[in-house]
Amino acid sequence: MVKGSERTTAVAAAGAAGGERARRAGRPRDTRIDDAVRRATLDTLRETGYSGLTLEGVAARAGTTKPAIRRRWPTRRHLIVDALATTMGTAPTPDTGCTHCDLVAGIGTLTEAFTGDPVVRRTLPGLIADLGDDPELAESFFARLFHPRRATTAAALRRGVERGDIRPDADIDLLLDMLASTAYYRALFGHLPITPRLAEDVVAVVMSGVATERWRHNHR
Repeated sequence: MVKGSERTTAVAAAGAAGGERARRAGRPRDTRIDDAVRRATLDTLRETGYSGLTLEGVAARAGTTKPAIRRRWPTRRHLIVDALATTMGTAPTPDTGCTHCDLVAGIGTLTEAFTGDPVVRRTLPGLIADLGDDPELAESFFARLFHPRRATTAAALRRGVERGDIRPDADIDLLLDMLASTAYYRALFGHLPITPRLAEDVVAVVMSGVATERWRHNHR
């Protein structure tokens, strides 16, 4: 039979253990580890490329463990998406009051992302190839990298319609694809360079097809 004092001690110990588990469960995630892992991921991608990256290698470089990484990212490919988002950025298309200027600035951030760090162009083809076989990865890619940029450029196009710069019957989704596709196409295939003037040239060609006479008059 368990004596009263022993029972009290056991209950107290169980309560202490439960409290410790609760404290561990509620402990904020250490963002220093997150940042170190993202940096280690980008450094590893620069050295080994997309196919050569392993969680073990990233963990060793970041000074952490594979289980610690697994608690934050379900797969190495999800980690790569998150790391790319930090270097590519998701800067929104600005609202300067000028449709032409907004679109050039917005597409310009994309071309700069592809030219500013070679890790992006080196990693993107392999990552894109994996999206078709992994719906969860595709969802992460679109949520972290693709849709934020697209949404703010869509807003810029709609502002252009409201200002009278773009025809009200313009297909916004088609315009979004046309504006961004040149940079993605050149980044994926490398057949032509992504030049400093690419954003300006793409916007001029697209706008010349959908712009109103008001825009044409102001940008002759």
